[in-house]
Amino acid sequence: MSDHKFSLSDFDYHLPESLIAQKPAEPRDHSRLLVYNRSDQSITDDYFYRLPDYLPENSALVINISRVEKARLVFGKKEVFVIRVIDPHTIEAMIRPGKAFKLGRSVELSEGSPADSRFSEPIRAEVLQISEDGLRTLRFNIPVNDPVFDPFRRTPFPPYIRPDETLSDRYQTVYARDDGSKAAPTAGLHFTDRIFNALSQKSIETVELTLHVGLGTFAPVKTENISEHKMHSEWYQIPEEEAKKLRHSHHITAVGTTSARVLESAAQVSAVPPVSAGIGKAENVFFRNFNACEGDTDIFIKPGYQFLAVDSLITNFHLPKSTLLMMISAFTGIDEMRRIYKHAIKEKYRFYSFGDAMLLL
Repeated sequence: MSDHKFSLSDFDYHLPESLIAQKPAEPRDHSRLLVYNRSDQSITDDYFYRLPDYLPENSALVINISRVEKARLVFGKKEVFVIRVIDPHTIEAMIRPGKAFKLGRSVELSEGSPADSRFSEPIRAEVLQISEDGLRTLRFNIPVNDPVFDPFRRTPFPPYIRPDETLSDRYQTVYARDDGSKAAPTAGLHFTDRIFNALSQKSIETVELTLHVGLGTFAPVKTENISEHKMHSEWYQIPEEEAKKLRHSHHITAVGTTSARVLESAAQVSAVPPVSAGIGKAENVFFRNFNACEGDTDIFIKPGYQFLAVDSLITNFHLPKSTLLMMISAFTGIDEMRRIYKHAIKEKYRFYSFGDAMLLL
């Protein structure tokens, strides 16, 4: 079914607030795991530490090594959320309250002397520009990467999680390395060294790539016709060594929608098209010609999309009406997505960033 037959309301569902996880499972790999098999449409309830039992031997597991930056700068009642660093002193940011950051104004942010005694004046930001969507271009009197900002940095937890800096480390994957994300690639939060050791024993090779998660990931879809939605772009990179691993893999499991987005953006296939074995499922009857690459992707994966690279997908449970839920619907078929989510709600799985996981085979 082509995407023009789907409307935004097709991706809505009711979630009891009690199922929105406010804290992660302890330990990480003891979150629950819903396993859905597309070949027979079966659903199995399990735990994440048994993930290796479900993945084929001699396959590839693809992880996103992007690290969440402490992009929120909180100065009392004023907040600056750094979207992009233009130069050491200049940033693009979301701010609040808007009335305090008028064009041309120099806004005092820290009260009294800053923590670093090298500076004799408080942190100030001059408002250089205001875009149509309200983003401000700000110029600080102190470089934004200076330690003087450290007391004001906060983890950018999503709005449905109560801010708690004691959980900051748990909002990072154990393999996070490349700074640049404004939100965590949450499917990876369940992994532990024990999981990776078990995967290694099955000769499952780990492939590392990077996609810096932007706030656009959470931008609401505002058009009822989903094909009219303008998708955000995010920077990604696949190094040559990792591309080589992908070229030699007969089965690829993507950890999270971010990894899936990179793989599908980068996939290059021969003239022989993949043979479909069901909605969204690609059979490995073609050569995956992955090359080292980097760039910005604005790929919008929605029902009707034919997956070229991803054979299995590990993911958390996503918000209603989100582009992430649309990607899952493309992978399983929209009716099966609804059945999976209905089952998860009935069985009281924990939802969203700190919630439980799914493995879609």
